[in-house]
Amino acid sequence: MELDVVDRAILGELQRNGRMTNAELAVTVGLSPSATLRRTRALERAGVIDGYAALVAPAAVGRGTTVFVEITLDNQSESRLDHFEAAIVDCPEVVACHLMAGDADYLVQVACADVADYERVHRDWLSTLPGVARIRSSFALRAVRRRTAIDLDPS
Repeated sequence: MELDVVDRAILGELQRNGRMTNAELAVTVGLSPSATLRRTRALERAGVIDGYAALVAPAAVGRGTTVFVEITLDNQSESRLDHFEAAIVDCPEVVACHLMAGDADYLVQVACADVADYERVHRDWLSTLPGVARIRSSFALRAVRRRTAIDLDPS
């Protein structure tokens, strides 16, 4: 989908405040409410808007420790990757998993309560995943920057 300046304005506003009403959004981007709604729905249908969510503070729900885990598999066959990916989605502490190029095959972000909780996740989940040959864990001391918005500036 080709995005024009109005589409980018809609996306920018919704990234800043996904709870704003369509009427508020229309005023902000300078369109009628019906035109704004049509454009927003088109962005949703095209998959440009991937969804809406509340951002939860991990520490407020007992998951204040973030661990980044590099996982290397014993081989990179398509079936091995498929089995690993199908299994990792079942681990409730995994908040993100990325297939990587480089030394590790996957970079996994884990949100857990503390070091002891991560030990449990490591023992009960990560080390039992299919094809895991190596696990390398790094604990985040604090987040320096955490954002969900994508920069929409075309330049």
